[in-house]
Amino acid sequence: MRNILNIIAVAGLSVLATSCFDKSKPNYQFFPNMYEPVPYETYSEHAVFPGGKEGLIPAKGTIKRGFMPYEIPNTPEGYAIAKASLNKPSIIVINEEKGKELFNVYCAICHGEAGDGKGNLAKREKFAGVPNYKDREITEGSIFHVITYGINSMGSHANQLSQEERWQVADYVLKLKAQLK
Repeated sequence: MRNILNIIAVAGLSVLATSCFDKSKPNYQFFPNMYEPVPYETYSEHAVFPGGKEGLIPAKGTIKRGFMPYEIPNTPEGYAIAKASLNKPSIIVINEEKGKELFNVYCAICHGEAGDGKGNLAKREKFAGVPNYKDREITEGSIFHVITYGINSMGSHANQLSQEERWQVADYVLKLKAQLK
């Protein structure tokens, strides 16, 4: 008797589950916006955003987690301040291999792998006047400042290198300078 009730229950559930099926309409969708999202053009203005702007701007004064603001200005006076007083934060751990790797990726093309100003672009005369590190009075603060903002025909590398990576490169540049003497 119990087996017959189980069979009837299973058959009843299967009939109930398939009786609502309609080939002309899709099944009920939970969270239909996940399947059929509202399309927005990239960088387009839309009424969804306040004021019809492209998107929302972060709240004033906010910074991303782990980011340390660099508040020395991009001026000749700022360069002098960085050169005289800026030092690597104590929380930064220097890894010479990482510094060398980053230098070879981002800097050696112009400055040369030895820091002598004879990289491939300098040899091909794409950039004139790439400095030799032994001829410069540089400190780790001035190197960090120049990597952050750029100087003369050298552009900023702040978007490519994190602050920690810029300190790694600055430390490696000082090691190259010591080897060039």
